[in-house]
Amino acid sequence: MACDRAALGRAITLIESTRPDHQDKAQELLELLHPHSGHSIRAGISGVPGVGKSTFIESFGLNLIEDGRTVAVLAVDPTSERTGGSILGDKTRMNNLSVNASAFIRPSPTSGVLGGVNRVTRESIIICEAAGFDTILVETVGVGQSETAVSSMVDFFLVLLLPGAGDDLQGIKRGVMEVADMLVINKADGLNEQPARAAQNDYTHALRLLTSETAEWQPPVLTCSAMLNHGLREVWQEILKHNDIQISNGTFESRRQSQLLDWLDATVEQKLMNDFYRNTAVAAAQKLIRTQVTDRSITPEKAARKLIETHRESQ
Repeated sequence: MACDRAALGRAITLIESTRPDHQDKAQELLELLHPHSGHSIRAGISGVPGVGKSTFIESFGLNLIEDGRTVAVLAVDPTSERTGGSILGDKTRMNNLSVNASAFIRPSPTSGVLGGVNRVTRESIIICEAAGFDTILVETVGVGQSETAVSSMVDFFLVLLLPGAGDDLQGIKRGVMEVADMLVINKADGLNEQPARAAQNDYTHALRLLTSETAEWQPPVLTCSAMLNHGLREVWQEILKHNDIQISNGTFESRRQSQLLDWLDATVEQKLMNDFYRNTAVAAAQKLIRTQVTDRSITPEKAARKLIETHRESQ
């Protein structure tokens, strides 16, 4: 695959920029690339801290490349609320995959965005698809109820779990369980093999209590060892099986259409918020109103109404 990965990285940097002139150029770029996107399998991969997401993705990605596929990894690192910085260490944890000519790894900060993704994950997917990558893996920050946002951007949502972690069923949020297309118990090797089998049985029974998205797909629970490269091809076969079912029953196209509409709604919300806080009248009124909220002279509800009224009157 011939792909200028440096140019691809610069394109994503452009869309991540918050400078107004960069945003205008980014939109022009996306307009050009959008018709050439949409031809990949998009998979979101989430999991609790320490589950081995980076090791899993590297081994998984290298297997896909051996099978002739091309892989783009969009790895999202949490942004520090204190410093605003992000470690962006995923690329260094995937040494072999990062230097493979058929792979592209882009670590990006969440920049305070909930849902385990960053502000322009959707746009990054479009750019990678237009560059020719046929498999997009979105590694999210970690499991939580807001993590389910990634399911509105991908075709398949995979949740990685640890074997023998004690209260496994209580540790994973119901919201994530409901949108997961598959659960995979990683590190199922050595002394962990038996606890992994037990956890597989527990999760399989738990998933039966939840309603599946379609009658044709019951989310499977698999075990694997990313470190030993065991069970990863079975994971991919299940993803392909799910993809075939979605295409045959029409839910693939409807899901892609829903993703575009979710993108529209999210963009409208973001644009309105930016317009609101950039309004000079709102900025001038904010200091006093925020002080009134903190000294409890008005409620946050009333303060919000006053700011909205200020914005409307200034239009």
